[in-house]
Amino acid sequence: MNGSIHGDTLMTDIQAAFSDPQFVARYTEGPRRFVPGYDAMQSMATILLAESVPGDGQVLVLGAGGGLELKAFAQAHPGWRFDGVDPSAAMLALAGQTLGELAPRARFHQGYVDDAPQGPFDGATCLLTLHFVDVVERRRIASEVRRRLKPRAPFVVAHLSAPDGEKERPLWLARYSAFLAASGVEPDQAAAARDAVSSHLQILAPAQDEVILREAGFSDPTLFYTGFAFRGWVAYA
Repeated sequence: MNGSIHGDTLMTDIQAAFSDPQFVARYTEGPRRFVPGYDAMQSMATILLAESVPGDGQVLVLGAGGGLELKAFAQAHPGWRFDGVDPSAAMLALAGQTLGELAPRARFHQGYVDDAPQGPFDGATCLLTLHFVDVVERRRIASEVRRRLKPRAPFVVAHLSAPDGEKERPLWLARYSAFLAASGVEPDQAAAARDAVSSHLQILAPAQDEVILREAGFSDPTLFYTGFAFRGWVAYA
């Protein structure tokens, strides 16, 4: 989890959750239940990175807490090295545990995008993170990542993104709620999750997400993943 809406009540609550020992202990169970096609999305992100990242490449991972994508990338490409950034020390500790014997290939940095090394990196990812920050901060994060990448290096992002029409947005969120219920979440909790996502997270329309990438200096933003209310893109520095 990576974000920086400083002073916002929601962000304070999110940061508190990602520092709560019980939440952290259960974290690795959650994404596969709460994100449609989570494992496939990670596999696709790995493939997209590998099209450009060399065998001994260095990859920047924003929102690296928990370590799930780090482990997927590291297992698929034994020569890759990683810099993982996350504001939660507890989640970074969990990332180290998740990586296990692969942990020496990753350097961890507690903080936000400004705390990331300058690079230049061969590729970068920001998965399930940008919906925590507002439009202004999202633009800044994209620009800071772009500044840290080598020319034509890939940037892979995935987060909540759904059409903002009066009928379309509620429909997509209702479908997401139904997915949660089908994944074993109690129906009332699935409905509450839908309401919380709708009210508190920063969901943009897909076209807006693509504009932000272009404004940050990325070219060819291409949609590669759609999971109900989640979408993912790859774009190039």
